[in-house]
Amino acid sequence: MRANLARRLRPRTIDEIIGQRHLVSEGKIIRRMVETKLLSSMILYGPPGIGKTSIASAIAGTADMAFRTFNATADKKTKLQEIAEEAKFSGQLVLLLDEIHRLDKPKQDFLLPLLENGEIILIGATTENPYFSVVPAIRSRVQIFELKPLTPDDIAIAIERAISDSGRGFDFEVKLDEDAKEFLIHSTNGDVRSALNSLELAVLSSFEHHVTLSDMANSLQKSAATFDKDGDAHYDLLSALQKSIRGSDVNASLHYAGRLIEGGDLQSLARRLTVIAYEDIGLANPDAAVRTVTAVTAAERLGFPEARIPLANVVVELALSPKSNAAHSALDMAIADLHQHGALEMPAHLQDGHYIGAKALGRAINYQYPHDFPDHWVNQQYLPDKLKNVQYFHSDGLGKYERALQMRLDEINKKKGGK
Repeated sequence: MRANLARRLRPRTIDEIIGQRHLVSEGKIIRRMVETKLLSSMILYGPPGIGKTSIASAIAGTADMAFRTFNATADKKTKLQEIAEEAKFSGQLVLLLDEIHRLDKPKQDFLLPLLENGEIILIGATTENPYFSVVPAIRSRVQIFELKPLTPDDIAIAIERAISDSGRGFDFEVKLDEDAKEFLIHSTNGDVRSALNSLELAVLSSFEHHVTLSDMANSLQKSAATFDKDGDAHYDLLSALQKSIRGSDVNASLHYAGRLIEGGDLQSLARRLTVIAYEDIGLANPDAAVRTVTAVTAAERLGFPEARIPLANVVVELALSPKSNAAHSALDMAIADLHQHGALEMPAHLQDGHYIGAKALGRAINYQYPHDFPDHWVNQQYLPDKLKNVQYFHSDGLGKYERALQMRLDEINKKKGGK
């Protein structure tokens, strides 16, 4: 029985790896390890379907070494023992240890000596951060590399290979409509395995292997109703989402978030929600930004469909949260003054005085250390002379935290003489 498309297209050498240029392009660490034949054990971590197994098999293929796999949850210790025996008698081999964060203690104890004597080049794969999830005994014996989500251009390369490589891809002619291809590229969230599996299903179930947008939507089980191959509708949805959250309309916010989720572009949605948390809610509810980053991180780790759960929480909170743009508006005003006046000379007492000759130049003289004064504040000039009385920050007064900041600012201005 022929292997599925994703397995058939798995890279055989490091040159065939899609994406991960920070690790495998010319002069980068994994390529250097392979080219110099100085392989060391490593852990690769990142979201599903972005090339962890591919890199492991490509390393083995390029180095002309045996390649074996072991799943920490599904495989027995006896399989690990068999692999160790093979390595002992046939020479060094590459072992892909999937879900390494779930490796139990008996298997860990058996594996550690093999790492020490170098008989096995271990490549651990995990979606979890190994700095938190992998035991220190293993972590200290390996290099740790983070893999990045694949870009739409990376996914497009994989799709093109599947269609054009008759030996490893499809062994018959495939016609893939351009809008179907674009929908597939942007709907699989940087997961090349998912993209290839969906493509294979669409091709094999379509009429005469001609895949239309409708065929692809059916294969992905996602609606193509909001898909626009030119991208305008996608950005319109992101804009509508932000404006709905800014306007505190929770129902509209959920509506547009749902349409974006159906479109499958988790990266754009996560990025926009993070921007909204700081741009539109800001100091009115700073904890919302923290929870947004946490929710977005969880969503990216989970992937769809589960990702919609943390995203729903954050969309509702952002929509119903008090709003403030005071902080970034203040910074924009400061930047506008910088563009108008240039880099004005700062007061001499603020300049660095930690070098020989600084005092002779008048640097850092008469600087007053605020912590030596009551309330940890002292009246001294910080802005350049031309801007010394400017006020950039003006509170919107929404939210307890921002009101507290405004009260502190009012107290400081009062001490300065009402400036």
